[in-house]
Amino acid sequence: MTIRTLIVDDEQPARDRLRQLLAGHPDVEVVGEAEDGVQAIEAVAALAPSLVLLDIQMPGCSGLEVASSLAHPRPAIVFCTAFDQYAVDAFELQAMDYLLKPVTRARLQAALDRLRAGGPTRTEDRAVDQLSHAPGLAPTRFLARKGSRYRVVPASEVTAFSFDEGLTRLHTTTEQLWMQPTLAALGRRLPPEAFAQISRTVVVKLDAIREARPMSDGTGQITLEGGATFAVSRRRWRILMEKLGG
Repeated sequence: MTIRTLIVDDEQPARDRLRQLLAGHPDVEVVGEAEDGVQAIEAVAALAPSLVLLDIQMPGCSGLEVASSLAHPRPAIVFCTAFDQYAVDAFELQAMDYLLKPVTRARLQAALDRLRAGGPTRTEDRAVDQLSHAPGLAPTRFLARKGSRYRVVPASEVTAFSFDEGLTRLHTTTEQLWMQPTLAALGRRLPPEAFAQISRTVVVKLDAIREARPMSDGTGQITLEGGATFAVSRRRWRILMEKLGG
């Protein structure tokens, strides 16, 4: 089995070092490099790697946000970072691996051996989801697509997420973009004090709600900043009112 590998790091020396270390493994093929989160998402879609060596702190968006934006099934993810504050969470949650820089030959060997032994499991795939919304790691930005390009959207600009015609849509006051994660996966990442699911297909930001109107049948309708309107299911109307302080 050839391990098709994508290297993601915003520093060229770090990418060069990983490429040099990987050169000693004949079953590893480096299929590409990326220096930020947007490039990483585009490279994963275009190159279909089986392994991504992923830095965590990068300009634009973090490696955790990149991992959470990848469609299932994900490639195996090995985080490579100079910061150790996420390490305990990563190991407790059984992420594929977590390597501290400077990455050593022995630690990289161990990560590759794990992959060779059977690859990422469903538990590990869920672990990336869990790690991405560990305490203090609520997303501050999202990767969303408009046309053929990805755009980094600050969380402050988001008003809602919806699922329509097989796509997850990110709403702002001025536009709609689409994303790879399912609405359910997004819901697990979003802080419940800031967002609310109002129906099976819509999650809204509470601070974006400008009007909430009860309907005679027990359902409701809300209007968001920017003018978009969404129906609220009967079961979720009361919960929404409680969150809004009504």
